[in-house]
Amino acid sequence: MGRITRKESHAQTRQRLVETAHRLFLADGYNATSLDKVAAEAGFSKGAVYSNFATKHELGLAVLDLLHLERALSLADAVADAATVEDRLNAFSRWAEANIGDVGWTALEVEFATSTRHVPGVSGALAARRRELTAAIADLIEQQAADLRLALPLPAEEAAVQVLALGIGLGVQRAFDPELPVSSLIDLVRSLLDRATPLSS
Repeated sequence: MGRITRKESHAQTRQRLVETAHRLFLADGYNATSLDKVAAEAGFSKGAVYSNFATKHELGLAVLDLLHLERALSLADAVADAATVEDRLNAFSRWAEANIGDVGWTALEVEFATSTRHVPGVSGALAARRRELTAAIADLIEQQAADLRLALPLPAEEAAVQVLALGIGLGVQRAFDPELPVSSLIDLVRSLLDRATPLSS
């Protein structure tokens, strides 16, 4: 096996830094985790961090990107093998119960957004990621509707906004009150499906 290129080495370093920051930010919090600690835990110098990320905020955004990808993939996997509408609702319910209100995830999202609100460019970057996440959820909703041969009662992106808004609200509340049920979110998805109409052959 040949030696890795400088570009490959840089990509591996960046990936390791993001994965390490991901673990530390979720465990200890964004503000409490220094770049020195991320570098040390990843086995690099602080200079290696700055050669990959201009600021801590940039590293934070990369961690959020990884988190969002992980959650989107886990949701898609959760409903992938469910055949009927009821099976998919049950699969989604199990996923929501396990993921919505995860303390580390929720706290990181809220802490990062509030602590960086005055940093130039960060709010715009978060808004762009919100749009990307909404689009990913809309794509998943469209795929589920197509698999079930259903026409949605409203555009998939509007449905995604509703699902995301309620999911975030429940997540924040469940972070400090885990007994709060996710049933309202499941009811919202069920109402969308109940109002859907079968596609003609």
